This record gives sequence, C-alpha cells and structure tokens, in this order.
Amino acid sequence: MRRVYMDNAATTSLAPEVLEQMMPYLTNIYGNPSSVHSFGREAKAGVDKARQQLAKALNAELDEIIFTGCGTESDNTVLLGVAERYKSKGNHIITTNIEHHAILHTCEYLEKHGCEVTYLPVDENGMVTAEQVKNAIRDNTVLVSVMFANNEVGTIMPIAEIGKVCKEKGVFFHTDAVQAVGHVPIDVKAMNIDMLSLSAHKFHGPKGVGALYVRRGIRLPSHIMGGAQERGRRAGTENTAGIVGLGAAIELACSNMEENARRMTALRNRLMEGIEREIPYVKLNGHRTERLPNNVNYSIKFIEGESILLMLDMNGIAASSGSACTSGSLDPSHVLLALGLPHEIAHGSVRLTLGDDTTEEDVDYVIDVLKKTAERLRAMSPLYKGQINK
Repeated sequence: MRRVYMDNAATTSLAPEVLEQMMPYLTNIYGNPSSVHSFGREAKAGVDKARQQLAKALNAELDEIIFTGCGTESDNTVLLGVAERYKSKGNHIITTNIEHHAILHTCEYLEKHGCEVTYLPVDENGMVTAEQVKNAIRDNTVLVSVMFANNEVGTIMPIAEIGKVCKEKGVFFHTDAVQAVGHVPIDVKAMNIDMLSLSAHKFHGPKGVGALYVRRGIRLPSHIMGGAQERGRRAGTENTAGIVGLGAAIELACSNMEENARRMTALRNRLMEGIEREIPYVKLNGHRTERLPNNVNYSIKFIEGESILLMLDMNGIAASSGSACTSGSLDPSHVLLALGLPHEIAHGSVRLTLGDDTTEEDVDYVIDVLKKTAERLRAMSPLYKGQINK
C-alpha cells in the first residue's frame, strides 16, 4: 500500500543531513557544555555554532538567542516573563482568537492573575490587520502577541505592519513563528519583532528543542530556576545534540528556502485545484494566497472530519483535522469557529500539510483517495442526501 505523509504541520521527518551532524554529540562528544575542560568545550562549540546558525537565519545577534525545550516553552517564557517583569509598565496584552493554545491558555492563566487580555477577532480568511492592533493598544498595553502563520489554516499575518505599529506605540511585539520559521523568510530587525518563538521539529530538526529570540535590552526572568545556562536565562543542562540539530536544520532550510517554497506552492495549488475540481461542497479554510506554501485545509461538507482521517489512514495517508496538540478533543477547532464556520462544517475539516519529499504522484493519490472517501461517507450521510434531493 502506498504511504503518504501529509501532516508536516504536526511534525516533520529528521533530515539525514541533520542527523549526521547530531551523531557525534550523541556518541563521542558527550561533555557538559558548562564544563571548563576539553570535553565540555567540545560540546559548547556545537552549541555556539548552532546559535550562530540561528542568529544568521533570523538576522539576530548571538546574545539574543535563547535555546529552550520547545515552542510552547518559548511562548510561555515571553507571556509570563513580560507580565512579571514589566507589570509596572502595564497589565494589558493583545493577541488573536486563533493563536495556538500555548498562547491562549497562558493568556487565560494571566487573566486569573491580574492581567487584561484583548483577543482580536480575525476575518473569514483568518487574518488580523495592523489597524486592529493599533486601535486595540491602550496606555497600559505591555505586549502584543500575534502568530506569524496559523498552524491549522496556514494564513500568514501582516507581521511587518503589526511590528511597525507596535514600535511606534512603544509596545513589545512577540510572534509565535513555530509554523513559519524555515518555510518563509523572517528578518526580526526589518519586521520590528521584539520576541519570536520557534521549534526545531517543524523544519526537519529534532523534537524536544526550540528557541526564543529576545531583542537586546528586553530582560525576561527565567522561569526554570537552577543553573546559569543560556546567560542565566534558562537553567538546565543544554540538550547539546538537539541544539546542534536545530542549527543544522535551520541552515539547511535557509539554504534552499526559495526553491522549496516555489516547489511546495506548486504542489499545494495542484492539491487545492484537484480537491475543488473533484469534490463538490468543499470550502477552503484560510487565505487563498497569503498562506504557508505547504498548507491545505478544507471543510468537506456533510461528513465528519474524524471519519475522513480514519479512511485516509486506512489508505496510507497521514493527515489531520487541526492542531496535533488538540487531536484528542471532540470539540470543533477554535480556529475554524473563529473564521465563522458553523459547528457542523468545522467538524468536517481536514488539514493536509506537504513536506520536502512530497511528489506530484503523492498529491494525485491523495486527491483520488479523498474523492472516493467523500463519496463513500456521503452515501451514508442523511445530511448529504437531503442536500442533493433539494
């Protein structure tokens, strides 16, 4: 049976070139990077190189990079840290209603501890504007956090415009760029980004390692207490092999980003055109053009998304109905509801995210299987029978 992996927004494969660079740090170079002897210095050299690779990719300075355990930790560090450190400046935070739960749940926690949070609504394409952000900023606003690109529907936000507004207003600007880093160009200086979160396993690096960019001059308290690692900003012995892998993966992604984006966009469009040509009663979720090169998300009306995923899996196709972090939930996606979809249509969504090894043959196979799946499930759906009998 053919096997096609189209859940790259959940996680990506570890690139062979990345594993090759990690292997010495999983075997022979095993010293603690904080140790002063030669074993430690060898390990530290790997961490230092990765910091250089990531800083170059983001156009950041070396001392602005903090390695973390994941994107969620990076998000938490920003929100909790700004709320604690800069509470004298204000207690108002602005975000959107389609953020990852790493942001939304942390905001909910902060609301219980004295912060005020404004959740900006998005339009039917999942977009928020810089004007909305500008109008929401108050005298006590301390932080704006808007994701770079949505993890479910792929819509890319006007980050540079939002960053400009925040700079003019003197408000810190953070972006959760977990889905964007390694896939689209990011320049933290040109885009006026103060803080940025990322995770290695979203761009063919290892799981269990992320990073946080914090603009020089912003001082965040460490929420993991203990040692003085990461210049005292994140205690705990460094995940040396993981950090090396992150550096190798971001360098690899940036080396062929433009070519990859062109190829992926062509495959994405082929998939979208095929779905819309072969399957009636479907709705594209997210912006048609201002979206990640590899993201496709459709609601297939009159059938359940979970049933679609099970049948795709039976045919060797890995897909998702939304964020992998909420896959155990029976509730419809908060992102799709925020786009204005009714519950019954939001429940019938499928997310297909392409990867570096996706081929035209893979895309055509997915279109064919998805068409047959929709036909089979709709044959059992009283809602569909009622629609066609109108």
